[in-house]
Amino acid sequence: MERTPADAYAEHCAELLGALGAARAKRLFGGHGLYLDGLMVGLIAAEQLYLKTDAETRPRFASPGGRPFVCARRDGKGERHATMSYWTPPPEAIEAAEEMRPWARLALEAALRAQAARRPRVKPPARVGRVPATRAAAKRSPARGR
Repeated sequence: MERTPADAYAEHCAELLGALGAARAKRLFGGHGLYLDGLMVGLIAAEQLYLKTDAETRPRFASPGGRPFVCARRDGKGERHATMSYWTPPPEAIEAAEEMRPWARLALEAALRAQAARRPRVKPPARVGRVPATRAAAKRSPARGR
């Protein structure tokens, strides 16, 4: 793929986050997702960086004038706007890794809390008394009329 100005901006943002871990940018829905150690901590849409927030960190992003990421969704009732849990950091944070570090740390903490809050997927218990038949045994089964 050809490298675009949006790709260069995403790489710049990933470098800013890199002080906290292995950072990478990945194309995502016409923008980019930003990951730290495999955990999504930010996104870029329309050349604007948004970092992950939660109820604990959102006021910190709002106080210096941060804005939430709002996406438009179309459904049977028309277009609706959904506010996501990603907010813009202060403009000076985009200029230097040292300025970005506290904002990136807040985003990482919010992403870790969100991950911990998800219920683990539990496999349903196996049915007692039922043994799964192999494909060959099922073909020979008298119940199938053979």
